Amino acid sequence: MQIKIDDLTGPEITQLIYEHLHGMTLHSPPESIHALGLEKLRQPEITFWSVWDGDILLGCGALKELDADHAEIKSMRTATPHLRKGVAGRLMEHILEEAKHRGYLRLSLETGSMAAFEAARSLYARFGFEECQPFADYKEDPNSTFMTKVL
Repeated sequence: MQIKIDDLTGPEITQLIYEHLHGMTLHSPPESIHALGLEKLRQPEITFWSVWDGDILLGCGALKELDADHAEIKSMRTATPHLRKGVAGRLMEHILEEAKHRGYLRLSLETGSMAAFEAARSLYARFGFEECQPFADYKEDPNSTFMTKVL
């Protein structure tokens, strides 16, 4: 697996982000969808990575700086044909390494609270994330689970 910074212009990543956003609409009411589209992912405070096996896109994820000590994990997604192959775990390792390298003291994330997001919550818990209160601009939402990890 090769993980690289992505400029979000390729057709493969465009399709994966579209699938990610569409998947959110299948499992979350509109007011509870916090996934970002391509333009919002291109902001300077966000670093976006894609995971590849040769010319095959396996997944993606991003890190959004909230302040000098705190960042948020965004847009974690494994391409459907590559689920359960360790893509998300490898990407999570990469993001954690990068967050430590940047000197962040805490990483946080928001994911769904419904059954469709159980695999995501399990992945994050496996990497030491614990449930927490809403952070940054998030509000209490029964459809969201907020998690954080001290680095």
